[in-house]
Amino acid sequence: MPRPLGELEDAVMTRVWQWNRPVTVREVLEDLQQERSIAYTTVMTVMDNLHQKGWVRREAEGRAYRYTAVSTRAAYSAALMNEAWSTSDNPAAALVAFFGMMSAEQREALRDAVRIVQPAEPEGSAEAADSPPSPPAAPDAGGDSAEPSTESGR
Repeated sequence: MPRPLGELEDAVMTRVWQWNRPVTVREVLEDLQQERSIAYTTVMTVMDNLHQKGWVRREAEGRAYRYTAVSTRAAYSAALMNEAWSTSDNPAAALVAFFGMMSAEQREALRDAVRIVQPAEPEGSAEAADSPPSPPAAPDAGGDSAEPSTESGR
């Protein structure tokens, strides 16, 4: 599991992820210098550290290196969330608390992500046609419909 990136590591990786191409220390330096005063050797050291930690790979180009991200920012964020969640002594409570902190837009993004990971099988689809029909709900199931409900808690 990755540990969180430091402030300067994150600033460097943000550029590597955004540009999504092999980058040089000089390119990152010039972009960082628009926000702060920083030395070439500092950026070179950070990029070397990121290489040693496995965040970037590098290829020699003349006397310099070109660095490329090993994974995406999304994968990095997901790994951090997974690590935080897995260290909880009550994962369900941690998720409930996390969901409670989310904005409406974040909750919608979560719903979209769940749909991608577990897509619903619409009636009449090839998958639905190949599977046996669902049994009707028992008359005393408490609902007015003969169809069992698949939407709980919504």
